[in-house]
Amino acid sequence: MSGTDAVPAPVRVLVVDDQQVIREGLSMMLGLLDDLEVVGAAVDGDDALRQIADHDPDVVLMDLKMPVRNGIDTITEMRARGSRARVVVMTTYDEDEWVFSALRAGALGFLTKDVGATEIRSAIMAVATGRAQLDPGVQRKLLEMLTAGSGFGTAQAAERAPAPLPGLTARECEILDEIAQGLDNNQIAERLSISLATVKTHVNHLLSKTGCTNRAGLVIYAYEAGRVDPRPGGSP
Repeated sequence: MSGTDAVPAPVRVLVVDDQQVIREGLSMMLGLLDDLEVVGAAVDGDDALRQIADHDPDVVLMDLKMPVRNGIDTITEMRARGSRARVVVMTTYDEDEWVFSALRAGALGFLTKDVGATEIRSAIMAVATGRAQLDPGVQRKLLEMLTAGSGFGTAQAAERAPAPLPGLTARECEILDEIAQGLDNNQIAERLSISLATVKTHVNHLLSKTGCTNRAGLVIYAYEAGRVDPRPGGSP
């Protein structure tokens, strides 16, 4: 998932939510869009795993808090079973503490449950090609969690240069910083004056060395390692 893929036509979507009104509402809404096909609707994580095996969706629209098997455990099991499906998590603000765990498990998109059809479609289309998509509200909460107790904003932090990371080359650290700032592979190649193929190679090395499953995970890795100042306008 280091680069981006072509968008499937249509994008096959599985909806997973234990609340019937949400599950049926999302399925009906997405079913009206020409470039999406709802292939199933699951009531919990175990049901989702069965339907993923049966329908092979491109994207799973996943609730986090569900009975039987929650969303994080479901994403983890999807990866263990080798599922190719990408995951967009539908979250509420009282589930902020779950965001880190879901990203580490392999989720690629995050939306709050108060968004409309346009935002949901955009997130599904983005993650279908391998790009991370975070709702602004979720991103803001994530940054608040990352900065809590991090020391960012202090005079010492402002004067301190990011330390090298064990096991990563200087170039890999440089590319990690750019990923954490939200740049895609083409933008990184242009900024660093290197080829796109070289960027993709370095990103693959980063994923392998850090144990991250996707670019969203690399963003968290960079913040936790103190490579990036998450304040507005902050930089490596």
